[in-house]
Amino acid sequence: MKIFVQPFTLLLFISLSLNLVGQNQQLTTTSKKAEKYFFSAIDQYQAKNFENALSNLKKALDQDPFFTEAFILQGDILIDDHQIEKAILSYQQAINTNRPFSPNLYMILATQQLNMGKYADARFNFSRYLEFERIPEQNKQRAELCIKKCDFALHCIANPVPFTLENLGDSINSPNDEYINDITSDDEKLYFTRKNPRDENTTDPTLKFEEDFYYSQRIDSLWTKAVNLGSPINSHGNEGALNISPDGQYLFFAACNRPDGYGSCDLYWAKRIGSRWSVPENLGSTVNSPQWDSQPSFSSDGKTLYFSSNRPGGKGSSDLWKTTLLPDNQWSEPINLGDSINTRAEEMAPFIHPDDQTLYFSSKGHLGMGGLDLFYSRKNFLGNWQKPVNIGYPINTHADEISIIVNADGKIAYISSDIPGGKGKQDIYKFNLYKEAQPVPANYFKGIVFDSETKERLGARFELIDLQTSRTIVESNSDKNTGEFLLIIPARKNYALNVSKDGYLFFSENFTMLDGHSQGDPFINNIYLKPMRVGEAVILKNIFFDTDQFTLKETSLIELHKLLELLKNNPKLKIEISGHTDIIGTMGHNLELSKNRAKTVYDYLILNGIVKDRLSFEGYGSNNPVDSNETEAGRANNRRTEFKIISN
Repeated sequence: MKIFVQPFTLLLFISLSLNLVGQNQQLTTTSKKAEKYFFSAIDQYQAKNFENALSNLKKALDQDPFFTEAFILQGDILIDDHQIEKAILSYQQAINTNRPFSPNLYMILATQQLNMGKYADARFNFSRYLEFERIPEQNKQRAELCIKKCDFALHCIANPVPFTLENLGDSINSPNDEYINDITSDDEKLYFTRKNPRDENTTDPTLKFEEDFYYSQRIDSLWTKAVNLGSPINSHGNEGALNISPDGQYLFFAACNRPDGYGSCDLYWAKRIGSRWSVPENLGSTVNSPQWDSQPSFSSDGKTLYFSSNRPGGKGSSDLWKTTLLPDNQWSEPINLGDSINTRAEEMAPFIHPDDQTLYFSSKGHLGMGGLDLFYSRKNFLGNWQKPVNIGYPINTHADEISIIVNADGKIAYISSDIPGGKGKQDIYKFNLYKEAQPVPANYFKGIVFDSETKERLGARFELIDLQTSRTIVESNSDKNTGEFLLIIPARKNYALNVSKDGYLFFSENFTMLDGHSQGDPFINNIYLKPMRVGEAVILKNIFFDTDQFTLKETSLIELHKLLELLKNNPKLKIEISGHTDIIGTMGHNLELSKNRAKTVYDYLILNGIVKDRLSFEGYGSNNPVDSNETEAGRANNRRTEFKIISN
């Protein structure tokens, strides 16, 4: 199966075997007529007149059916004419003549057999080549590597992975080419590139087609009719390799030969403003090189952009790189992903999953089925990429598999393919990704940020922090016009969430994801930020104590740092810290426990530079419940620490 995602990759085969003609002192035929037709075929071949060249070779072979060089030249022409199966047959016929020929013919034949997925035949002919003496060391190493590829491919075919394609249908696919680009983290919008024919009167052959971005919305499990993304993203030129940030706020893509470009193809980005996108901007000369830069993929951490480039300083012909968005909104100098990912051959089409732990990409350099294969790699606990794993057959084949997109929960993957039975040329398909290749599942938190009093929609800053490591996992913002937000929450960890905006009290929440909370059950809730006014109170949902204790757990430090930041940024602010319990236990005990917990927070703030006259503390026991005490969930909500503004 031949799979594509980006239309920018040109596979160029350069024939090697024509040189064999000049390596023999004398042609293998004794027929003067055959020799005459043979040299006429060479002239026609060099003039790119393949039909006449093949006709002359047929006449030469009619004169001498054992004319070795004629079979070899016929194979070369058939390769250039994209008739690979016939070329393989012609090269085999050259060998079967049992007349002298260069050992390189075995290499050429085996390479074509490998390219067509004829792994057993290819392995046989690579092995035959290695039996010859005095072969160049470089060719020897290449043949040995190809034998490993054949063995690997045969093993994969004998042990296929589960794989059943489902065409996305007429709403997405047309009689033209569609190339999958991305799907939003909530699985509600699909983005792709469509290759449409231009005006039939266009005379420039390079402008016969126009590539534009389209998107479709999922409603009640069905995709709506795809809509052109429109201006200012689409232009009269060609755009490709679109990527949407996991929070839906940024769009990245590649465009070539633009006036503001730094190389052949550059990376661009735009920001969502309400229902529209800003005018795209070039990422600049720090990221873009004088060479080819394309295929961006933005991480859910809100700051890391992965991409492919053939710039100098890499490991091979094209490598995977990353750059980081700095606090001043500038991009860092790109860093090569290193030897674990990149090889001396091509690496392309990175896709960083929203879990920020699993990277999918294509490669010719890692052991695969022959051409570009799809691989995945995971970060270890140090944040380093581990050895890539081939995604397996029949997802990978002898053809080029260039790109794969995986949805947030990791169960569904999307590719583009030209397999028979589609709606047109390249179509977009989905399939269930088998378990071993799935990333860490990710859920999402979605809603709108409001002013709690005016109900005005607000742009606010989001930080999702791993409670165990205190590392910020995701940084994002709600849309400044609509207040809408979409926050990725990777599974298998516990997180603290902080939402902040100047002039407002911060909002805190925690997410327990160790139970593998399903993406089918996302967190959907609006956030109401309270203006910084006297009497307003905030529940500190990430202050933790052991049962019946008042010693702070280490995981509370994240929230305490946010409270410290608020107090230091607002030096006239005075607050009361209050402790609250459920109704379990005696009233006196609960009052004492709640007061001690409030005092613990009070002491921490003083220890970290907040003067005493800005702080007070009080324990209220179970007197001020915010939920029912009839359920464990309600009692958990009542056990809380708050702060309230006393003076501003």
